[in-house]
Amino acid sequence: MKRKNIIFYFSDQQRWDTLNAEITPNLMALASEGVMFENSFTCQPVCGPARACLQTGLFATQNGSYFNGISLNSSIKPLARYFNEAGYQTAYIGKWHLASDRYPGVGVHCESSAIPRDRQGDYSYFRGADVLEFTSHGYNGYIFDENGKKLDFTGYRADCINDYAIEYLDNRDADKPFFMFISQLEPHHQNDRHRFEGFSETVDKYKSYPIPDDLSFLNGDYDEMYPDYISAINRLDYNVGRLVDKLKSLGIYDDTVIIYTSDHGCHFKTRNLEYKRSCHESSIHTPLIIKGGSFSGGKKEEALVSLIDLPPTLLSLAGIEIPQSFEGNDLCKNPERDFVFVQISEASNSRAIRTKRYKYCVCDNLPSGYIHHNSRVYFEDYLYDLENDKIEKNNLVKDEAYAKVRKQLRKMLINEMVRIGEAKPVILPAVINKKK
Repeated sequence: MKRKNIIFYFSDQQRWDTLNAEITPNLMALASEGVMFENSFTCQPVCGPARACLQTGLFATQNGSYFNGISLNSSIKPLARYFNEAGYQTAYIGKWHLASDRYPGVGVHCESSAIPRDRQGDYSYFRGADVLEFTSHGYNGYIFDENGKKLDFTGYRADCINDYAIEYLDNRDADKPFFMFISQLEPHHQNDRHRFEGFSETVDKYKSYPIPDDLSFLNGDYDEMYPDYISAINRLDYNVGRLVDKLKSLGIYDDTVIIYTSDHGCHFKTRNLEYKRSCHESSIHTPLIIKGGSFSGGKKEEALVSLIDLPPTLLSLAGIEIPQSFEGNDLCKNPERDFVFVQISEASNSRAIRTKRYKYCVCDNLPSGYIHHNSRVYFEDYLYDLENDKIEKNNLVKDEAYAKVRKQLRKMLINEMVRIGEAKPVILPAVINKKK
């Protein structure tokens, strides 16, 4: 049986509710052929840790990359090696964010310079930068190849990253299957300019685009930033369309599985002082479409799924045995889970679970999550009844009517933390009742 090619198309900081016929017609076309997962969630709502979970199949506290700026653990077999050993060609294009160590002078620091060959996750073909937002802007920049050669590009960044993917398709060995990981930066904000940078020709088109309900009742920068954000997503969709056209022109579209998702969402400074790193739907709820293999028929899947489910699913799609160490479920066989577990770092040291009805989050009492990545004592922080409060407007963490619910969720959370190797914590009642 001919093995499937696999393309993993990864956006950065994209909310789940940005998929629709107006903004993302090409992605919706993929969904009409495959499966759209309507309840997909990240397991770590920040860039580097989410990527480390994908490349190792382990949660952030297990693989050690629980902050941005902690390189991929070299003692853990990376995802690409499984594909290499199975005879696949492997390629990585775009933002990596797993090569540099946290502080300059301690280990390797290559956020804007060439990534050493032994820190490229074992991908045989590499066209990327460790922190793409440090080597480029919305327009123009540079990346590096696997040998450290600098490659300048001119034009809208998402277009140029997509060009490298198309170039790979033209130059691969057509007799072997391939696994290609395309990691776009869009619609992530541009760090040094403190803003989102959409495709200039379409930004004005989205000046009056509706603000999501879960943002509109809170203070944030969405009024200014949302048009560029949506414009960038629309341009990503354009590039997915270009990639699909290339696959069809090469005659390999039907032989290729395409997975599209994002590392986390975006709450536009409504839930904390930045854009992610919170337990809220705006931060953890992500788009997920899989087209190809057993994922067909234009279905909408309502089961809860996690980013941690994607590494075993990728191996399963390639017919590669899934190691027992992988934490997630193989979505080819079993998409259902009782809850999604989320570890949150940097802005706070928090843990959360999201069931079909409830969101429950605990946090320690230190002012910053940058101080440490785990704790023995947490306090209840948020409880939302999503059945009655889809936009998470009412924090029920001190509501006595939900005391039994909190007790049940607390037990579930503690059991999961212990199961993945965290020390059994004490979870105390909320000290204050947060309004948002």
